Amino acid sequence: MGPDEKTLKEACHLLANCPLFVGLSPDERGAVVALARIRTFTAGETVFAIGSPGDQMMALLSGTIRISVPSSGGKELLLAMIQPGEVFGELAVLDGKERSADALAETACTVAMLHRGDVLSFFERNPSAWPSLVKLLCQRLRHTNQVFAEVALLELPVRLAKTMLRVLNWAVDSAAAEPAKIRFSQRELANMLGGSRESVNKCLSNWQRTGVVRISGGSIVISDRRALENIAGPA
Repeated sequence: MGPDEKTLKEACHLLANCPLFVGLSPDERGAVVALARIRTFTAGETVFAIGSPGDQMMALLSGTIRISVPSSGGKELLLAMIQPGEVFGELAVLDGKERSADALAETACTVAMLHRGDVLSFFERNPSAWPSLVKLLCQRLRHTNQVFAEVALLELPVRLAKTMLRVLNWAVDSAAAEPAKIRFSQRELANMLGGSRESVNKCLSNWQRTGVVRISGGSIVISDRRALENIAGPA
């Protein structure tokens, strides 16, 4: 059973604001949606796994997708949280190789899935879309380089502050709210920055004593964002 008319309209609207497709005409975006297979995922369901065939590029229509790289010790390094209107899974589609990361549905999600052959044909027919794709890939590379550089070079308090500010930017509502709230657990934050839960807990406890954060009911509330930005240092 194909997607209903409401879902297709929502897909067209989101793709209209997606950086990769923003330069297309309504008819061209409609053609992209017509090629897509709309699929839903439940919270916690795997969208794709590292090492699996990269035969589809995806655009998130609703929900949140977690992109991470697992370690041999059972931990993960969280690379990104994909939000509605963003494209993901494009790298393996373009080079024809296996997935280089895991994608997990953080919440219930609706995804537009584009087959590799359709994606490549689309860019052949619409060469004006290539610069947007190149820009997207550059942004991904810069972000990944930044994450790994932070893990390798920065002390944990600095990495934690940068990670928390990054998380706030992923969640628009949290970024705008005062006081801002981190919706990830301490273990999840530790996974994001390549540390241990114990070290993150110790750092947060120190910050709570100095008024930077407040830990309440399992949530981390940013009491003094300016102080957190000072700890994080330059972006």
